[in-house]
Amino acid sequence: MIQVDKMSCKGCGICKKNCPKAAIAIKEKLVEISDLCVDCGVCTRVCPFGALKMAERSSAAVRCQCCPVECQIEPGFEGACKRYTNINGQLVRNRDLVLEALPTVSKKALLPEKPLITAVGAGTSYPCCRPAPYIVEKTVNDIDVVTVVTEAPLSYSGIKVKIDANTHIGDQGAQILCEGAVVGMVDTEEYGAKMLSLGGASILSGKNGFIAAKTVVALANGEEVELQVVKGSSLKLQVGKAPVIDGKLEKKMRVGCGSATIGMFAKTISQVVDEAIILDFHVIGLLSEHRAGEEVGLSYCGVVPNGRKSTRGRYFGEPGHGWGGTCILSAKEAVKAVDMNIAHAGMRILVTETTGQEAGLLEVQADGAVREIPMTAQVQSVVDFIAENCEDARVSAIYVGGTGGSARAGVTRHPIKLSQAVHAGDVKVTIGGGDTYILPGGGINFMVDVEKVVPHAFTWVATPATVVPVEYTMAKETFAELGGHMEAIRPVSELKKDKMSC
Repeated sequence: MIQVDKMSCKGCGICKKNCPKAAIAIKEKLVEISDLCVDCGVCTRVCPFGALKMAERSSAAVRCQCCPVECQIEPGFEGACKRYTNINGQLVRNRDLVLEALPTVSKKALLPEKPLITAVGAGTSYPCCRPAPYIVEKTVNDIDVVTVVTEAPLSYSGIKVKIDANTHIGDQGAQILCEGAVVGMVDTEEYGAKMLSLGGASILSGKNGFIAAKTVVALANGEEVELQVVKGSSLKLQVGKAPVIDGKLEKKMRVGCGSATIGMFAKTISQVVDEAIILDFHVIGLLSEHRAGEEVGLSYCGVVPNGRKSTRGRYFGEPGHGWGGTCILSAKEAVKAVDMNIAHAGMRILVTETTGQEAGLLEVQADGAVREIPMTAQVQSVVDFIAENCEDARVSAIYVGGTGGSARAGVTRHPIKLSQAVHAGDVKVTIGGGDTYILPGGGINFMVDVEKVVPHAFTWVATPATVVPVEYTMAKETFAELGGHMEAIRPVSELKKDKMSC
């Protein structure tokens, strides 16, 4: 149970706001802890005054081991995540195992895998009341199929760039410049990757719209682009290639965060060293304190890593340009302190990062200091093993757009029917022949992997807008039901004859 130091508590309520169990009340400017508390430790980590401390629990409480938080759950109560309940000393999942996923019925399965033709090189019909440049038909698997294609100028468009590398490039939300102009921002990070969001309606219609459109198209077409993160890194990016960050060619993306790396390789690491610190800007892992360390027979050895404690054996790192994307620049800097009441002289500590590209071996001295010693072949083999399990650093990108008025009117006289048919699965949307993911909700908002699109398929116009090749494929019967431009249909074989005669 959490204990409250009444002399230190200011009754600020920060702990109450953060408690996942609503176990905290503020009465007479003091914290009160109810029986709902499960010792998740959230309050102890957010209290700015150090007024809350963990204390011993009753023997009836069961320690949950389903995540690093390790809630202490009393009989009849749930853990902080509300997934498990202590029923007579056994933790029971609150929801039965679901055996079947939601059924999916897609009429697209009846349609050909690819459009009859792509829109690359099709051109654009303007104004949008005209039929699309090409509307073609062909019988496929006994179904009369129609594909409608147009190269659509989209103001509502942009590109999501994924950089598989562990180097810190800048803060989330930081602006990104190309040729000195703002073209986007640093997005939320994804596992093992930095994300950039470039373009979008606000930027394309702003003073930097022309440079933004040019940048989005260049990336989508696989060209090299140079960018600068404000108060961050310089980037040289090309889809399908390794990124260059601050002039350095990146080689690997992380195998997992520091905690996950400990979890995956605890047994292998424990066979060659007494302790290991795996550096990562997000979560630093400490082997002996980690649950995985306990699993392989270790107990906490007194080493304190240079980070802010999250949960058992897991510490938050400070982002920087050092090892593992942290601000730590050497093996020795990874150790904040050594408790010699627990540790002993001669202990060996491996310090490495989640890609295994930087590593050092430390030895604990009698006074609690650490000194770096030469890396042994055994320890180096473990570091190499971690590196072998990392993927190559790489840049990829997803073009994101929305096909609105002109991109629908060339298909049908009833644009809303096209949107409804796409979401119903009656119409398959592809971009330059590449499969799309259609976002839920209204409209036709899509995402497409630019590497699945016909090469050099994207262009831009000086409105400014990016131009994307859109294909709508459906049964001819569906096309008629949508109020499609039936009079404009041509057999696809005519196009092939035209091409042969050119």
